[in-house]
Parts: sequence; structure tokens; C-alpha cells
Amino acid sequence: MQYRLLGRTGLQVSELGFGCGAVGGLLVRGDYPEMVRTVARAIEAGITYFDTARMYGNGQSETNLGRVLEELQANVIVGTKVQLANAELDTIEAAIVASVEGSLRRLRREQVDLFQLHNPLSLQRQPGREWVAITDYAPIMETFQKLQAQGKIRFWGINGLGETAALHQAIDTGQAYTIQSCYNLLNPTAGTSAPAKFPFQDYAQLIDRAAEQQMGVIAIRVLAAGALSGSATRHPLAAQAVAPITSGQDLAEDAALAQAFHFLVAEGYADNLVEAAIRFAISNKAISTALVGISSLAQLEQALASVEKGPLSVDALAHLPSVWASFAAVDKPT
Repeated sequence: MQYRLLGRTGLQVSELGFGCGAVGGLLVRGDYPEMVRTVARAIEAGITYFDTARMYGNGQSETNLGRVLEELQANVIVGTKVQLANAELDTIEAAIVASVEGSLRRLRREQVDLFQLHNPLSLQRQPGREWVAITDYAPIMETFQKLQAQGKIRFWGINGLGETAALHQAIDTGQAYTIQSCYNLLNPTAGTSAPAKFPFQDYAQLIDRAAEQQMGVIAIRVLAAGALSGSATRHPLAAQAVAPITSGQDLAEDAALAQAFHFLVAEGYADNLVEAAIRFAISNKAISTALVGISSLAQLEQALASVEKGPLSVDALAHLPSVWASFAAVDKPT
């Protein structure tokens, strides 16, 4: 396992992170003994970052992760998140404080290493979607600073989803330590320039902008919720209905688009699409850790084998822009 700096936190994190969310599902819907075996194997293999959130299984992921880590007596880095409901936007500080205290109880910890805003950001509030406005950003950051001073959190970060302009404004304040950025073979625009007429959201190289602010970057949706396996078939523990993030209109469309990357396997750059997708993410040196949602021990082993092979070759990466340019013919989702 290789390790990278999590921005200006000074923390070293494994380049593969363990996703504890509902998309993978193990820490939400799995059997407890299997959770213990899989987390223990992850730690043995050198994974140091575990990512959860209050909303994953309505607290179930945090509860299970806390129990497992306590049983294993594990010294790892844990990140969790707060998602503000529309009704809480007038009492932001109280809502965040209540959320972190609940997370700490479920995680069985006195302090969480990384506490993140889960809501997407926009220029104006979008109540129907629980997107917070850039004007809400200052009171959120002030509350995080207070929690740090109280010793309840070590560092804080934000969600890199929402409106591109709002996200760049938030990054430019230099206040957050980390950002979770959607970055994968289907939509790489957070880390590379978008081709002409690219049909999906252009994040305008958000990762590079974050790196300029010395923010740690946590890559999410590395496998596009499993679509980059090339199949829409789901593991029994995985979320059976998953909305794509800034790519196709549904998982089946994303899985179809993923076929464009089969040349990476056919030409020997990777053994399979999952490996190609994971290695693509870690090829970006500005990314601190690439999260993979885990459904089973077998999936973890596959992810570990993938990162062990390191980034994709320069030659493989050079072939990708022509594939992204071909996506311009895809109808843009509404």
C-alpha cells in the first residue's frame, strides 16, 4: 500500500480508502462477522482511511464501523459527515453540533478525524434537493472551527458535488481541509479539461484548484457506483437502485458507456474494467485517497490487487481523451 498526504492536515492516508456507505452496503446491511473479517483484512493490507456518514443506513454504518473498530482495537483515520435538512438551515450551528455528537456516540469515539459537510453546494439554496447556498458556507465553517477548538473534530471538509461555480468559490476561501470529488473514467472533468460538447457536468478541474489550496482530495464514485465494472448487476448487499452522479441518466446507461474503455483490457493495460477504473483514479497525484464502496471481502481483495499494480501507464492515459471526446454524441441527461 502506498500513502499520500491528506492536504494540509498532515495526515498520511492510504491511496485506497474504504467506503462504508449504502452503495457498497457491507457496513449497512452485512453480517457482523463478515464486517469484522473484511475490515480486519483492509487494515492488515494497509488501508488507513474509512469513510462513513450519518445518512448511511440512518446511522447504521457509523454504528457498525464503531463497533468493529473497537473490537479490532484499530488505529485508523475515520471520516464522517453531516447532512443538513432544509428545516435546519436556520439553526445551522445547533444542527451540526447535534449531528457530530450523535456520530461520536455511534462511532464510540471522543473525536472524529474528519468531519465533512455532506450537502452539495449551489449559488442559491435548493430546498427540494437539500443543496446549501454559498452564503451558508461561512456559518458552517465557523461551526466546524468551534468543534475543532472543542476537540470533537480534528479537521473538516466539504462535498465536491453541486454547482461548479459554487464549489470553486468555496475552495477559494481556503477554509476547508478536504473535499470529496466525483472522479472516474466516465466523468474526469474534476481532474482534466473537458472536451468540446462534453455531455455531463464540467467540474472545471476542481481537483487542481483544491490542490492549489493544499486541500486533501478524496475521490468518490471511482467505479461510478459499479457501472465501471461494465455490468449493471448488483451485489446482494449493494444498493439496488443507484442514481449516477454527473454521468448517464441511470446505471444501465453508465454501464453501457463503460464499454468504451474495454480497450484498456483488450490491449493489456489492465486485467479488467474495475482494475482500470481504480488505477485511473490513483493515476492523479493530486488525489489523496480513492474511495471504493465495499460489498464483500472479495470486492476488497479485487480493489487491493488493483492498487498494488499502481497507476495506469502513460500510454494508457494518452488514449483516454479520444474516448471522452466521443461522449459528445451522447444525449445530455435532463
